[in-house]
Amino acid sequence: MSTQIEHPATPSPTVGIEGSAVRRGDRVFQGLSRTAGIFILVTMAAIAAFLIWKAIPSLQANTANFFTTSEWFPDQKPSVFGIAALTFGTLMTALIAMILAVPVGIGIALFIAHYAPPRLASVLGFVTDLLAAVPSIIFGMWGLQFLTPQMEGLGKWLNDYLGFIPLFRNDSGQYSKSILIASVVLAIMVLPTVSAISREVFVQVPRAHIEAALALGATRWEMVRLSVFPFARPGMISASMLGLGRALGETIAVALILSASYTINWQISEPGGNTFAANIALRWNEAGDVGLSALVASGLVLFVITLVVNMAARLIIARRSEFSGAN
Repeated sequence: MSTQIEHPATPSPTVGIEGSAVRRGDRVFQGLSRTAGIFILVTMAAIAAFLIWKAIPSLQANTANFFTTSEWFPDQKPSVFGIAALTFGTLMTALIAMILAVPVGIGIALFIAHYAPPRLASVLGFVTDLLAAVPSIIFGMWGLQFLTPQMEGLGKWLNDYLGFIPLFRNDSGQYSKSILIASVVLAIMVLPTVSAISREVFVQVPRAHIEAALALGATRWEMVRLSVFPFARPGMISASMLGLGRALGETIAVALILSASYTINWQISEPGGNTFAANIALRWNEAGDVGLSALVASGLVLFVITLVVNMAARLIIARRSEFSGAN
């Protein structure tokens, strides 16, 4: 009885060459990806270093507290300026804009993804995304020429019926160039960002989750609440944070609407208010050496605020990753 010895199959030269090429391609792609990531970090560090370097002369010349002073006179002798009013105006306009834009944007995205007929959904999606292509100056002129007169009635209504709340009270009787109007314009500007990203996340919800909820007798809203929202929560947070970044850094539209005053006024329907970006755009051409350095210092603060917002968004998304359906 003869015994045959089976020798292990020798890999084909062609397979070996292809495998080597694949591994080489993976290494090249990994190196390019790592280089791109490092380049972004180096660029961010370079921007921060440049801003700090340019801001130091004005911070050394400033005789007031940079963080608590509302006045802005960097070129006078002695130099007096601070970012208190700019910080208040920037955060207040962005916060009100997000309160207005996020529910509407998510509602539009939800309607397009799970309620509207396909033909109507495509039209609504196109119209919503088209808002992102409108230049900022168009929004600013529209807000200044059209929205401002129309908002006077809303301001009076808020003062008459909600005036017991300091936020809605108006003691001046004037309703133009206010934080409220700027916030409404910003809300319209960030709406396409919030809606588009949320819509893409809603569409990616596994069909099995939706069909399982409906098969168990859930209504359409219960299906959305139990199956869609848990899966899409990280995406909705990301959309909101991206919209917040747009609202914090918007320049031209806000510069046209606000009156560029350096006061902290909690009555949002009264004239007044200013933001970091609008102040830089309005003061850059007329500023002296110390004034330019002061504007760069204010830009550095806006840079830090933006970084903090994005880092907070990443932490929130990381904590909510168990709902994303990735596992």
